[in-house]
Amino acid sequence: MMTAGNQSTIEFKNLLVTGGCGFIGSNFIRWLMNNHDFSGRIINVDSLTYAGNPENLADIAADFKSQYIFQKTDICDVAALEAIFSRFAIDAVCHFAAESHVDRSIKTPGDFIQTNIVGTFNLLETAKARGDQFKLFHHVSTDEVYGSLGAEGLFREDTPYRPNSPYSASKAASDHLVRAYYKTFGLPATISNCSNNYGPYQFPEKLIPLVILNALEGKPLPVYGDGKNVRDWLYVEDHCEAIWTIMNAGRRGETYNVGGKAEMENIVIVQMICDILDDIQPARDGKARRQLITFVKDRPGHDRRYAIDFSKINRALNWSPRESFTSGLRKTVQWYLNQKKWVENIKTGAYQQWIEEQYGS
Repeated sequence: MMTAGNQSTIEFKNLLVTGGCGFIGSNFIRWLMNNHDFSGRIINVDSLTYAGNPENLADIAADFKSQYIFQKTDICDVAALEAIFSRFAIDAVCHFAAESHVDRSIKTPGDFIQTNIVGTFNLLETAKARGDQFKLFHHVSTDEVYGSLGAEGLFREDTPYRPNSPYSASKAASDHLVRAYYKTFGLPATISNCSNNYGPYQFPEKLIPLVILNALEGKPLPVYGDGKNVRDWLYVEDHCEAIWTIMNAGRRGETYNVGGKAEMENIVIVQMICDILDDIQPARDGKARRQLITFVKDRPGHDRRYAIDFSKINRALNWSPRESFTSGLRKTVQWYLNQKKWVENIKTGAYQQWIEEQYGS
């Protein structure tokens, strides 16, 4: 494995992954379990809110029974966290669990304060109590904490924080907490701020899966404002590799920006998805799906442009994205076409009924 400077690779025996049934978390667990360098256990803690789906990891649960453990737990439940840390001798945390949809944060900001700030605080306190037995707290964050860019420039690790939504403000607060616990208490920690992720298992409230599924059904494809808001896109498996690289080789106390080198206007992405679908699975009426594009009123505080400078992780840890946006987007569209049962369970809410039957409400 890789090393950076004088930071040696550490073996994590009992890794707590929060939010492991969500989009990025489930991809990370899947990626890690299929990485033969990892021989420890993963304890997946997820409260299974609307975007958490155990079906994302059903095959992992079946194939890695001795290495994969699931615990339905809310990170806001301090007693439950303490019991899990003690029972499983947790020595590292990879923290994904978060309320993450900007639109929802505008409507119900309190949920974001509780999960993203209070929940992170609870985890940090519980990890700190493990003392020298605890090896690393890795916090997964977002480029949205930096605010909005103009037509030029990139977000760097030293870019001042200027969050513009309740979601990004709550993530900024959690970043500061993690950094403070490293500085004040010596808790070994790293932080990564990533650009927009896309790929398999993403809940269809997000732009790319929403457009794919709406286009397949011939529904309108809503685009905020003029559609020229720019995001940098990162294929989720590339992000998983970056996180594991940081956890093993990154310097403690450091922040690493993780980007895909794929700046795209929202309208261009929607058009690309339409064209890919028209190529793979033409509409029954023979019409081009671009005709479904509908411009809607812009959302409040909608940042104009994000773009990541990931030269630090590239230079220090030799990481760079493997997937181009063109190839990654086609893979993603094909995945949703192939996963009809998963999509149907999400659309009908059948997965939530199964969760209630297995774990209670």
